[in-house]
Amino acid sequence: MGLFRKRNRNRRKPAGRRFELPKLEWTRAGRAAGAVAALTAFGVLLAVGLDQPVRSIVIDGPFQRVAAVEVQQAALGALKGGFVSADLDSLRSAVEALTWVDRARVQRLWPDRIRIEVVEQQAAACWGEDGLLNTRGELIATGVRHVPPELPRLHGPTGTESLVAQRFLAIQDRLGRLGLQVAALRLDARGAWELDLSTGVTVRLGRRQVDERMDRFVEFAAQVIAGNAADIRYVDMRYSNGFAIGWRGNRKPKDDAPVFAGQVQGDRGIDG
Repeated sequence: MGLFRKRNRNRRKPAGRRFELPKLEWTRAGRAAGAVAALTAFGVLLAVGLDQPVRSIVIDGPFQRVAAVEVQQAALGALKGGFVSADLDSLRSAVEALTWVDRARVQRLWPDRIRIEVVEQQAAACWGEDGLLNTRGELIATGVRHVPPELPRLHGPTGTESLVAQRFLAIQDRLGRLGLQVAALRLDARGAWELDLSTGVTVRLGRRQVDERMDRFVEFAAQVIAGNAADIRYVDMRYSNGFAIGWRGNRKPKDDAPVFAGQVQGDRGIDG
């Protein structure tokens, strides 16, 4: 016998792992693709069929300062396309660009109408000689011929509309609790504040420590005004620890000069 055995060259090698591509079900895939294409085509045809010319524009709103015809003209100028393709945002922007329009809502009404609902600006105060501010302190109109006399009058340098309006609201909120009404508020070019009450009394707040001076006015000076408003011309709060009162001409001559009326002792010099 031989020491070595012959190798069996015909022995079968172990089978390796096969990699096969997934089998596509072409029939099912073709059906799905055809369905998508059909739906797309149907959608396009439907949109084209529905995109009819807009027959009318319906204007709604409690119009006082804006005329419905102005809104309609602005909308017609911005209308492009038909019922479906019309850009509603463009229509809304065109209407809101009108002077007295605060905001607008635009929607489609089947089958061929567009509805525009308008909310007008609300004038909350006069600005300068002939301007008007809305409730957000935004300048909404200038060159107004007939300014409502019941509105408070606010004044200030150009660009300070919002600042003055916010200060007015803060002051009126505090004084309203005392039964006082602010008729006018002014901010001059130096940054000094001054207000007029509906009783005709002017309150000078100056440039610095305006909030602290307002606190002092509410705590002390308002009590003096309550019983003497008809005799007081102004109250000057620009003192570091008090205030001064200027009396009207019907007072005695010796009382015409401002009288220091503060309750807190200290420096009585005007502090700006």
